[in-house]
Amino acid sequence: MKATEYFITSVLVRRPYLRWEWIEQVLQQPVHTEIQPNGRIRHWGYIPEANRYLRVVTEPDGETVHNAFFDRRFRPQGGEQK
Repeated sequence: MKATEYFITSVLVRRPYLRWEWIEQVLQQPVHTEIQPNGRIRHWGYIPEANRYLRVVTEPDGETVHNAFFDRRFRPQGGEQK
């Protein structure tokens, strides 16, 4: 899995609880995705172990991880499921 320097040196340092398998799970089976104005892509997925939704932000290539965090404000819309 690819990641930006920012993700490695800043995000993982501030959020050591993040697991690579969770990030991979979200990227492989997101419940929702959105493209940001800057081209980066937001992917959300439900993590049962944490009972929360994880947002993973990738570069425009859709595979290089730039950021990841539990998103308290995300609510699944119709058709999306836990």
